[in-house]
Order: sequence, then structure tokens, then C-alpha cells
Amino acid sequence: MKNGFSLVEVLIAIVLIALAIFSLVAANSSFTKANGAGADLSTAEFLIEQIRERTALADYDDLLDDFDDANYSPPINSNGEVLNDFAAFSQQVTVENVSASNFENVVADYSSDFIRVTVRVFLNSNEISSASWIRAQY
Repeated sequence: MKNGFSLVEVLIAIVLIALAIFSLVAANSSFTKANGAGADLSTAEFLIEQIRERTALADYDDLLDDFDDANYSPPINSNGEVLNDFAAFSQQVTVENVSASNFENVVADYSSDFIRVTVRVFLNSNEISSASWIRAQY
């Protein structure tokens, strides 16, 4: 009767342990990438909300003049202050007058009481998120 393991059994055990470790490392890498993408998306949504708040506080008549085709890099907050901690991000704002009966139909500037504001957030020139909303003259 033999005591201990044979060389083949030891090698098989080593291979199985190596596969398990490799799988854990690969899974950890995937989780880290997913977590980073989630953090980038959360930051992009935060930056969109900053512009939404800024346009909500702005006078309706100033929206086309002050925000149309505006690019903020580094991005700004709702008070217009530069957010240097997010320097890799940028905000691109488009403001368009839209028809009162169809918000998809863009009309001439200052010809409608409705404006569509669109914000696109970029991280190192790659678009991360975007959002649009309608603002009415009241």
C-alpha cells in the first residue's frame, strides 16, 4: 500500500488550482472595468444635471444666446464654476427652438415659446451620456 500522492495526481491538482486562480484574476479584471465604467457614467449624469440646473435658473431669453453650441472643458457646475477635478470630461450644450405642437420639429430661433436643451458629456473625446429636456417660456 502506498502512502501519499503520485506525481500525476499532484500535477492535476496544480493545474486545477492554477485554473481557479486564473479565473479569479480574470473575473476581478472584468469587475474592475465594469466598476470604472459605472463611475464614469455616474459622473456624466452628475455633469448633465449641473447643466440642467444652470439652464433652469437662467432667464429664458438668455438660453439661446448663452448656451447654444457651448462647450465646457473642463466642465462647469450649476453656478458656472469650473470643475477642475473632472478635467478629462467635457460638456457640449445645444439649444434649439422647437414647435409647440411637436417637440421634435426644430423651428427658427426666437419663433417659439419652447426650447429643447441637449447636453452631451464626453470623457477624453468619447461620448459617455446625453440628455435632452424642454424648457418653456413662462
